[in-house]
Amino acid sequence: MKTMFKTSAAIAALGVAAFSSAALADQVLVPAQSAINFEAKQMGVPLKGHFKKFDAKINFDTAKPEASKIHFSVDTGSATMGAKETDAELPKADWFNVAKFPQATFDSSAVKALGGGKYQVDGTLTIKGNAQKVSVPLVLTQSGAITTATGTLPLKRLTFKIGDGDWKDTSMVADEVNVQFKLALTGVGKI
Repeated sequence: MKTMFKTSAAIAALGVAAFSSAALADQVLVPAQSAINFEAKQMGVPLKGHFKKFDAKINFDTAKPEASKIHFSVDTGSATMGAKETDAELPKADWFNVAKFPQATFDSSAVKALGGGKYQVDGTLTIKGNAQKVSVPLVLTQSGAITTATGTLPLKRLTFKIGDGDWKDTSMVADEVNVQFKLALTGVGKI
């Protein structure tokens, strides 16, 4: 009887785990409601741009955030600042070197709930083959079936060799870049 009870409990636990995994696997990025923007300064003047193509594979467990996993990729060739001359420079070797590094990625290593829908996501950001540990603050909000993750990640572009060569001079283009994100997701549990 004890063995049968243990077997039944194990099967039930596997069923719950499978259901939880299935629920997490259904989390999907809604690109039309999402955005990745960036802002830098050239000679003190703010310049704004965005990435047109990005994707995310997210398993965010609101009940147990520390078990969450996030993989995010950005097509570096989709960067635009809205000016033909600038957009022609961004894919080149000194900037994103799209031919050699077509994607930038982020992989989470830890997710911590801070309360009130706020989280800290630690992980590795890799741009142009340069991997750096970063902490990403984010806020989750929900409206109907959509959960939106928003935040800003300040970066030093030279750490990732963005703006290499003649562009290393920070008096022309500042080292500081702010990346703002808004990721709309479906399938996330209630916050």
